[in-house]
Amino acid sequence: MSTALLPDLLRATRAHSLALVAPLSDEDAQLQSMPDASPAKWHLAHTTWFFETMVLVPYLRGYTVFDERWPRLFNSYYESLGPRHARPQRGLLSRPSLAEVKAYRAHVDAALADLLPHAPAEARSLIELGCHHEQQHQELLLTDMLHAFSCNPLLPAYDAAPQAKASAPEQAWLKHPGGIVDIGHGGDGFAFDNEGPRHQALVTPFEISNRLVTCGEYADFIAAGGYREPLLWLSDGWATVQAQGWQRPACWQEDGSVFGLHGVQPLDANAPVMQLSFYEACAFAEWAGARLPTEFEWEAACGLPGFAQAADQACGVWQWTRSSYAPYPGFKPAAGAVGEYNGKFMVGQQVLRGGSLATPAGHARPSYRNFFPPAARWQFSGMRLAR
Repeated sequence: MSTALLPDLLRATRAHSLALVAPLSDEDAQLQSMPDASPAKWHLAHTTWFFETMVLVPYLRGYTVFDERWPRLFNSYYESLGPRHARPQRGLLSRPSLAEVKAYRAHVDAALADLLPHAPAEARSLIELGCHHEQQHQELLLTDMLHAFSCNPLLPAYDAAPQAKASAPEQAWLKHPGGIVDIGHGGDGFAFDNEGPRHQALVTPFEISNRLVTCGEYADFIAAGGYREPLLWLSDGWATVQAQGWQRPACWQEDGSVFGLHGVQPLDANAPVMQLSFYEACAFAEWAGARLPTEFEWEAACGLPGFAQAADQACGVWQWTRSSYAPYPGFKPAAGAVGEYNGKFMVGQQVLRGGSLATPAGHARPSYRNFFPPAARWQFSGMRLAR
């Protein structure tokens, strides 16, 4: 990114995080509803720790760490950077307060403003990475708050504004001739290291749906007994359904309504189904006589005429693929602590493509690789069919 544009990206990113927590009370910002989630306050502090630790300490002469005790609290998983507070216990960090975390952000932002005019190229690259890292946490902040609010019997809304009705194009099957296709990030714009190196992959001829699976279509799967038919499910998926008692997507209510960021709403049959696990997506695809696309098919097809909802932040969802999260040929983690960012998680995860209603505008791109364990369904995750 050019030196002229980087300050604007940094300011906008940092401001957006604060805007996301504006509707929250101090108590809301403290909630951690499960080990996989984090409090909103922790997200604000961790993204600030990233800039302080990765950028300011090594590159701003004379920088004073805001509080020498805090790195242990707000380091996430960087083994090379010292000890960490246990992830499942982040909700116990009632101190520092939300006000103190905001003061921490202001301290770091001021120091970044001092550094930017004379930052070396390495520091500018890390600041750009830090902005995209913070955008990921902005999405996580919303998904974590949705899960926390779903645990409250009052089912409070994060955003009380009415939810817009969705529209879905008529389903059509888009044909791809197959062949050798280019996969991965190409060009000069930002990309995470797991999006490269750009390489070639062979795909056989296939068809892919022009749109996402809707709530109405998934309701038909439920009505047809989809959660009671073991032959539709992968073995691990069926075991999970039995152990967890799944009967519907995570945020669907017994009365047929759906809980989301706007609170409890009537089921919108045209809206993309979301809060689905990989297991549920595979079972639905089997029931529908189709399958999930591989991530290579998805990327090859996303440029086809008529391919809708590729990364539609207005109503989209991340789309499960049939691909395990693995390194591309020639992948090497970056040197230093940032090398722990993606590569170490390349096991036991499935790739999702696209973007969701919680993804910050401009964050996703066709080569973007999101990833979660197959049983995860607290994300804005849905599916597109292939055959």
